[in-house]
Amino acid sequence: MTQRVIVAVAMLLCAGAALAQTYPAKPIRIIVPFPAGGGADLWARLIGQKLAQAWGHNVIVDNRSGASGIIGTEASAKAAADGYTLLLGTTGTHTTNPVVFAKLPYDPVKDFAPLTNFVDTPFMLVVHPSLPAVSVKDVVALAKRNPAQATYASFGNGSSAHLAGELFKSAAAIDIVHVPYRGGAPAMADLMGGQVSMMFNSLPAVIPQVKAHRLRPIAIASSIRTKGLPEVPTFAEGGLPAVEAGSWYGVFAPAGTPSAVIGKLNAELVRMLQSAEIQQRLVVEGADAIGNTPEQFAAQVERDIAKWSKVARASGIRLD
Repeated sequence: MTQRVIVAVAMLLCAGAALAQTYPAKPIRIIVPFPAGGGADLWARLIGQKLAQAWGHNVIVDNRSGASGIIGTEASAKAAADGYTLLLGTTGTHTTNPVVFAKLPYDPVKDFAPLTNFVDTPFMLVVHPSLPAVSVKDVVALAKRNPAQATYASFGNGSSAHLAGELFKSAAAIDIVHVPYRGGAPAMADLMGGQVSMMFNSLPAVIPQVKAHRLRPIAIASSIRTKGLPEVPTFAEGGLPAVEAGSWYGVFAPAGTPSAVIGKLNAELVRMLQSAEIQQRLVVEGADAIGNTPEQFAAQVERDIAKWSKVARASGIRLD
């Protein structure tokens, strides 16, 4: 290494260290590509509150919903790469949209600098109480014996709940009818009304209904049981270890954001997961703290894209 190169590297390291010390110097904006009140909005506001407390600068949550999260995600990809615009991204924005939409105005890998996967909320398969099934084996047997009786709802064509249902169908070698809805609320309403027989949905949405005996839990699509309903087995315990699905909520910056800023943001996001307030929220929401490194999160995004690409191709899911 020449003397000139050594000096250049040293200058870059010093500049990075100085930037980390002065960042942030003004308010930070977190774009949420979904409406207020949902899971992404909840975590973004909690993150914003904690960042503001830690760093003494306002954090603005900017809800830019529409087009399955595409509008807000595109806006964040095109923002200045200076650490002052972040994205609360999800499984949908970064791993299912890319495999079901024929064309996206952003690249989920090239256009973003992953900071950390903040939390995971696994899916649970729940059924209407009238369905004569209490286990994974029961549901599979019912679907094989009487396919017309087995229908599953989702948030919409190409949604994470749709892909989870197709993953289940493939793993169990069954054929159940998909009934898409425009969002989780109408799907849950029809499930509890008995118009459809089952659904994959996140734990925060199903736990209250299970505890009120409006829905019956079958299995959790995670490698471990949940603290919220510890009596519910995993799909692996039911003989289908391949059925793992859910929603994760992670933080991204635009590609090109300085590594010193990424490192400082990652460290603070991971640290805040240890706070009593967030730990309590995790239990209430049925979520799991993740807090991985930028490199681990980037690898996770690419693994998930590959996984859901196979499911989408096999089931023929494609949206214009």
